[in-house]
Amino acid sequence: MSTSDAGSNLQPTRHAKFLTGSTMRHVVTMTLTGALGLMAMFFVDLIDLFFLSLIGKTEITAAIGFAGTLAFVNLSLSLGTGIAAAALVSRNLGAGRVEEARNFATNAAVFALAVSLVIAVTVAIFADNLLRLLGAKGEALALAKLYIRILCPGFALLGAGVAFSFILRGLGDARRAMYITLIIAVITAILDPILIFGFHLGIAGAAFATLAGYSGAFITGLTSIRRAHRFFAPFDPKRFVSDLPAILSIAGPAMTTQLATPFANAYMTAATAPHGDDAVAAIAIISRLVPVAFGIIFALSGSVGPIIGQNIGGNQFERVRRTLWDALTFNAVYTATTCILLFLLREQVALAFSAKGETRELVVFFCTFISWTWALAGAQFVANAVFNNTSRATYSTITNWAKATIGTIPLAYWGAIFWGAKGILVGIGIGSVVFGIISAAWAFAVVHQLNRPSLEQRSAER
Repeated sequence: MSTSDAGSNLQPTRHAKFLTGSTMRHVVTMTLTGALGLMAMFFVDLIDLFFLSLIGKTEITAAIGFAGTLAFVNLSLSLGTGIAAAALVSRNLGAGRVEEARNFATNAAVFALAVSLVIAVTVAIFADNLLRLLGAKGEALALAKLYIRILCPGFALLGAGVAFSFILRGLGDARRAMYITLIIAVITAILDPILIFGFHLGIAGAAFATLAGYSGAFITGLTSIRRAHRFFAPFDPKRFVSDLPAILSIAGPAMTTQLATPFANAYMTAATAPHGDDAVAAIAIISRLVPVAFGIIFALSGSVGPIIGQNIGGNQFERVRRTLWDALTFNAVYTATTCILLFLLREQVALAFSAKGETRELVVFFCTFISWTWALAGAQFVANAVFNNTSRATYSTITNWAKATIGTIPLAYWGAIFWGAKGILVGIGIGSVVFGIISAAWAFAVVHQLNRPSLEQRSAER
C-alpha cells in the first residue's frame, strides 16, 4: 500500500452495510447507481453509433454492428469475472473475514485483467475470420476490422475496470462503482465528435475515443479502491494460486453464463445478414438501444448480488428472500414504464438514428412489441444473482445457455421462414419469456431451500 494517499482511511473498510436496513432501499440504491454506470458503458456504443450514423453510410452502421458483437464478448466475460469478485468480497465481508475479502479483491482483479488480455490478443489476431463468420463482407468487413483492432488494447483496461466496479459494489460503495463506468461515456461523448468529424477519422476516431474512455475507467477504479477503501491487499503469487479455485468456481460458470448473450447476439446478427445490410443495421441499432433503455435490468444481477452475498455471509436468509421479491417487483415496474415510453417514442427513436426503409420498420417493430419481453429477461437476471451468490453459479449457466440455444436458434429460424427479419425478433422474444419464468421459479426454490433451516428452528421453538 502506498503511504501517500492523503486524506484516505487508515484502515480498510470493514462494515457490511447490507445486513441492516430496508432491503428494497438497498435494491433501489444499488440498482439505480449500478444502472447509471452500466448504461453509461453501453451508452458508449450508442454514442459511437449516433455520430457515425450522421455520416449517412449503411456500411458504417453495419460495421459497428459486426465489431460490436466481438467487443461484447470481452464485456460479457468481464462481467463474469466481476460477478466472482463481488460475490467473494461481499460474502467474506458479511462474515467478518476482512483480510480474506481484501485478498480476493486483489486476486479477482488480476484474474480479470489476465482474461481480458487473452481475449484482446485472440480478437486482434483472428479479427478477419471472426467477422467473416458473423457475415461481414465488403466495405463493412474492412471498417469493422479497423474499428475492432484499434479497440483491442482497451479490452484489458475495461476488464480490470469492470472488476474494480464490482469490488466496490461488494463493499456497498455504489457511488464510486458508478463513477468507473460513467467516466467512459463522458470521455467518449467529448472525444467522438472531435475525432470523427474534427480530425476526419470516421470510424477510427470512434474507436480511439472509446479506448480513451476505457483508460479513464481503469484509473478511476484503481484510485477508488486504493484510496477510499484501502482494500487491495499486496499481490502475492502464492496466494493468487491458492485463491484461484475459489475464483474459478464462480467466475468459470459466470463467464460461461455471460457468453450466452453474445452467442445469441452473434447468431441474431448472422441470421439477419442474409436479409441485407439494412436488416443488420437495424439489429445494430436495437442491440445498442436495449442496454441503454433497459440498463437497470442489466444492472440488477450485479447490483442485487452483493446484497444477497452479504446477507448469506451473515446467515440472514429471510433478508435474502425479501431481496429477491423486492428485485422482481422493481424489475416489473421499471420495464412496464420503459416499454410504454418506447412505444410512444418509436418513430422518434428510428429518426434519431436516421433509420430508413426496412431498418426503420424493424426498429419501430421492436419498440412496439418485442420490448415487452424484457420484463421476463429481467427476472432471469435477478435469478442469476441468487444462483451466483449461493454457490450455484452453474444454474445460471444452464438457464442462460438454454435460452441462447433452444430458446433462440429454432424459434428465430422458424420466425425468419414465416416473417423474415421481424420473425427473428419474435422468436428471440418468445425464448426470453419462457426462460425468464423458468429461472425465476428456480430462484425461489433455491431461496426456500436456504431459508428452510431457520424456518424449522422457529417452528421448533414454538
